[in-house]
Amino acid sequence: MTPDLESLRLLVLVGELGSIGRAAAKLGIAQPSASKRLSSLERKFGLALVDRTRRGSALTPDGRVVTDWARRVLDELNVLVTGAEALRSRRAAELRVAASLTVAEHLAPGWIGELRRARNDLYVGLVVTNSSLVCDLVRGGEVDLGFVESPTVPAELSARRVSTDRLAVVVSPDHAWARRRKPLTAVELADTPLVVRERGSGTRETLERALRRAKVGELQPVAELGSTTAVRSAVVDGAGPAVLSVLAVDADLSEGRLVEVAVDGLDLRRQLRAVWPGGRKLLGSAAELLAVALRASGVDRDG
Repeated sequence: MTPDLESLRLLVLVGELGSIGRAAAKLGIAQPSASKRLSSLERKFGLALVDRTRRGSALTPDGRVVTDWARRVLDELNVLVTGAEALRSRRAAELRVAASLTVAEHLAPGWIGELRRARNDLYVGLVVTNSSLVCDLVRGGEVDLGFVESPTVPAELSARRVSTDRLAVVVSPDHAWARRRKPLTAVELADTPLVVRERGSGTRETLERALRRAKVGELQPVAELGSTTAVRSAVVDGAGPAVLSVLAVDADLSEGRLVEVAVDGLDLRRQLRAVWPGGRKLLGSAAELLAVALRASGVDRDG
């Protein structure tokens, strides 16, 4: 049942261009081949996706729904390809970037992809690590630009907000908190052993700072893991609650693998920032990437 990617691209183009012939030409294939691909796709799904008429081709209602899903798959594939290419080419890169895990997994590949569409000759290398080490790499001149999610930035670095984020308390559907009707209190959260990231993680630092500000005690880890994916998987498997970025768990929440638990008296919002050596103006491709990130998040419009 799994469709091939070229057939999905063809379907999306038919929707955009209103013609199988024009979509085929865009992909550099013959119209009869394009028609066969679409027919094969319809057989795989058991759905009529395209209305074919003398005036052109249009998506059926089912076709419009499937095309929206296909577009998301292709967008995620572009993120995967761009991110993997940046990881592979980081040693020979002209633009060296470091990003904390949340930013690297959910935002940076899209920013890099947009920059490279405008500068297809640009070689970008991406180092993925926690926020503390990102700052170390920037401070040591090993990268040109960094992106962090920690609530504080070392005084010797320049910083600019590029996006905002929110942390959420999440549990597995079988956890007792998943059936709560009243929000947790900050004290209850502080008194509960949590699955957490390692020290140096911006997510952990944000949580610890929120608990200190609420004056409810120190974090009590039941497990410390080295990536957001590992923490998320442990929570899904029932290891305990965790506090994670909504960017990282959005799909899990919408598909029911995790449940968000409301909490009162705790501010879990945070800023995501670009960082670079203090007192130095960003130039060239580093400045261009920062501009892309600001545009993507609308920060250049709202300050």
